[in-house]
Amino acid sequence: MSRAHEGFSAEERAAMKDHAQELKTAARRSSRADKEAAAVQDVLAKIAEMQDSDRIMAERVHAVITANAPALAPKLWYGMPAYALEGKVVCFFQSAEKFKARYATLGFSDVAQLDDGPMWAAGFALTEVTGEVEERIAELVKRAVG
Repeated sequence: MSRAHEGFSAEERAAMKDHAQELKTAARRSSRADKEAAAVQDVLAKIAEMQDSDRIMAERVHAVITANAPALAPKLWYGMPAYALEGKVVCFFQSAEKFKARYATLGFSDVAQLDDGPMWAAGFALTEVTGEVEERIAELVKRAVG
């Protein structure tokens, strides 16, 4: 029962193209301040393009992250809103729509300092961002940046 590997999905190829475009756009920007301001605008524009439920969650996640981890700089990463420390992505929001999933995801990279014994979560499914979820996100991003 061997199945031939079909390669990347259309959604994965689109994400790679998004990332290539993000790198080109960032390289064209002149000063660091210009890059940072434009990156924030890029993230907000990407969030505004999302479907209603994903957009509402992404807006709330963005607000919680920027309020609780000001050291994290918003940027696009593979077409997703992401938050970086010294240029390295710490966490990101992946809309359900982007990869045709049944839930959105808040993910953390290996840069995030969430270590908790020999095993810990690096991704969280989101179906709704309630007050309780906002508190958990705030706690996670604070831990993630140390």
